[in-house]
Amino acid sequence: MTSIPYTGARALQRLATRTRLIRAVLSAAIVALVLAAAASARHPRLDRQPIISPQAGGVVVLDFSASITSDTYSRIHETLQELVARGGRYGLVLFSNTAYEALPPGSPASALEPIVRYFALPATTSPGEQPTFPTNPWSASFTSGTEISNGLDLARTIETANHVKHPAVVLISDLADDPNDFQRLNTVLNEYQVEGFRLRVIALNADPTDVQRFKGLINKASSIVAAGVTGSNPSAVAQARTSFPTLLVVLAVAVAVLLGVTEVRAARLTWGPEPAQGDR
Repeated sequence: MTSIPYTGARALQRLATRTRLIRAVLSAAIVALVLAAAASARHPRLDRQPIISPQAGGVVVLDFSASITSDTYSRIHETLQELVARGGRYGLVLFSNTAYEALPPGSPASALEPIVRYFALPATTSPGEQPTFPTNPWSASFTSGTEISNGLDLARTIETANHVKHPAVVLISDLADDPNDFQRLNTVLNEYQVEGFRLRVIALNADPTDVQRFKGLINKASSIVAAGVTGSNPSAVAQARTSFPTLLVVLAVAVAVLLGVTEVRAARLTWGPEPAQGDR
């Protein structure tokens, strides 16, 4: 015999259906909350956001031309430190009168750290010696004239090849472009506008005339700021910190509460001996 007839089974059918419905609703809610908690843990909120939105797939275009002198190095150092401290993911293009891709798109901002050191004076030097900037690997064979169009055009090509939905570029330059490059630069910036590229320019001790000329070439989706505006002390840029995960804690508590409710309201019926008279 596999079952015992019970005359009250019909009366329990309605309760059983309601219990199954409650179990289904609570189970779906628990799964949704667990997925939301996992997403919240994967994307912690920082006290400072990346300079380019993480969804933008940005490219940093860094000026290595001969017009970038040691007087400007501290500005470059501060700007790169700020990029590293804020996090995010970037590609990197270096340019002079030519341009090349130094880091592929999607590289973590920390990948810029090996370059940062070339723009920082050593903390200690030999007695009687003045501190000097380290010799970078580009100064002898790469550093030459300034053709900003080459750097921006390569960044545009990279973004287009990667089918980025919201392309964005950060140009770090003194904006002292070669006059022979003006016409091509204007063409490239027109393509930026047509293709919806967002351009942010960080000017390195730029001449006011160059800044005004550049402002006349870019659209409202672009901006120019002086290096150092986003940071404070170039030698001590604070690392970005995550805030307390309030949402994650709330979701975890909600999951725990729903699990408890599930056990209380939707537990399976159990059979046992009838309780004694004094236990009722």
